[in-house]
Amino acid sequence: MLDTAAPPVPVTVPVAVRAKRALLSPRARLAVLVALLAAAGASVLVWEPQRFLAHGWPAQVTGTMAVLLFGAAYGLCSVAFVPRPLLNVAAGALFGSQAGLWAAMAGTVLGAGLSFGLGRVLGRDALRPLLRGRVLLSLDRQLSRHGFRSMLAMRLFPGVPFAAANYSAAVSQMRLGPFLLATALGSVPNTAAYVIAGSHASSPTSPAFVLAMGFIAVTSLAAVGVAWRRRRPRSQ
Repeated sequence: MLDTAAPPVPVTVPVAVRAKRALLSPRARLAVLVALLAAAGASVLVWEPQRFLAHGWPAQVTGTMAVLLFGAAYGLCSVAFVPRPLLNVAAGALFGSQAGLWAAMAGTVLGAGLSFGLGRVLGRDALRPLLRGRVLLSLDRQLSRHGFRSMLAMRLFPGVPFAAANYSAAVSQMRLGPFLLATALGSVPNTAAYVIAGSHASSPTSPAFVLAMGFIAVTSLAAVGVAWRRRRPRSQ
């Protein structure tokens, strides 16, 4: 008896479904992340947020609202790769040591959280398969297994760029909670030093300014020393 069964009909995926899959693919999300960061960097060049150092904060915005707004602007600027030392000095110059530290720390945690979220949602799936080399794999293992301790060390020493630490943690298996806590605790010493320096910039011979700059110099030299010791065995 002949088999009269009809051949299977190929399933055609609708164009809308294929387009949705393409738009949500890891590479497409990574492209969106790159575009967002490029746009953020370009906006900083156009708006020049560093002008607040010269012209001050708007006179109509004062008190707690000014501190909160500065913290929000700080977070967005740090995502756009504005150097944090500049933002910290601005916080001290505009609000003084105490309020400036609160504003700078709020902006630091906000900026770190935004960068982590962007990296985790838009970049992680595309970047994790690209991890190659002993250094990158070792960093990924450290952040995945000992995230809080590793991130705390990165924040305490100024040698690791803020954005690089954020996106490295986002690509790793590190959780958001330990990341933010380590950022908040580890960023206090150097952030405070820059804020104090900014608040006393008009009197560079004052003890507070000298101590703050001395602390910045010592931690910077310590970071250079640690980096040099880690590179030395490989060059021999």
